[in-house]
Amino acid sequence: MMNKVCIIGVGLIGGSLAKAIIRTKQATQVVGFGRDVKRLQATQDCGVITGHTTDIKEALKGADMVVIATPVGSFESILKDIQPHLESSTIITDVGSTKTSVINVVSSVFGCLPSNFIPAHPIAGKEKSGFEVCDDKLFIDRKVIITPTESSHKRAIESVRIMWQAVGASVDMMSADEHDELLGMTSHLPHMLAFSIMNYLISQNPNASLYAAGGFRDFSRIASGDPIMWRDISLNNKEAIVKHLEGYRATLDDLIGAINAEDSEAVETLFKNAKTTRDQWLT
Repeated sequence: MMNKVCIIGVGLIGGSLAKAIIRTKQATQVVGFGRDVKRLQATQDCGVITGHTTDIKEALKGADMVVIATPVGSFESILKDIQPHLESSTIITDVGSTKTSVINVVSSVFGCLPSNFIPAHPIAGKEKSGFEVCDDKLFIDRKVIITPTESSHKRAIESVRIMWQAVGASVDMMSADEHDELLGMTSHLPHMLAFSIMNYLISQNPNASLYAAGGFRDFSRIASGDPIMWRDISLNNKEAIVKHLEGYRATLDDLIGAINAEDSEAVETLFKNAKTTRDQWLT
């Protein structure tokens, strides 16, 4: 059992993890750090954390683990703030949706990759953000990807793995490059499409959404995601995202060509392949 876990950024993911750690009795203290003392107090009043502070030195004092749960664009400033106050035994981990960029920032700030730095990414979330929607069961039966560096100590990796498994997640290991390529397809690309289709709809007819049915609502749901978080993801995994956007554009060109040619067989084949793939994924 850990004595103290510090969560930097007690929003949906950070707050859900804090609640899950408390529920599974993995730490005596789960302390939230942030800039807004009123929100931190409200978070504690809701039982999401056991304590809070706006003093980073106090937040890190005696911490067995610190979890950075803010948008990846903020990591450099956060790492610079925490570096002088980290104890040698404190494990540093994160929940960022990009991993290569995070590893590069850590290396830049610390001048090396610390052995107690373990990058991780829970593949879980909601379209809403903030501690108000956090859920201590959010990670049950969800994947968490750990992307250790060559410097990562085995004991630190194991501590992070055990923490995630205890809150109900299934943990996989892979390289940061593999993670960014995979998530670029399965997570980042769909979000780019959802944001784009909403912007397209508005540009064509601001009132069109009044006549959209359930299918459009389901498809566009993730466009309600945090714009700052997704801005940072876009810029921090740009190579994979642009590659897959261009690949997707090619599939749209195929569909446009088939429809323009009134090639009913080609159109039906495209739709059948998509339906078969999705139906198999759901079973």
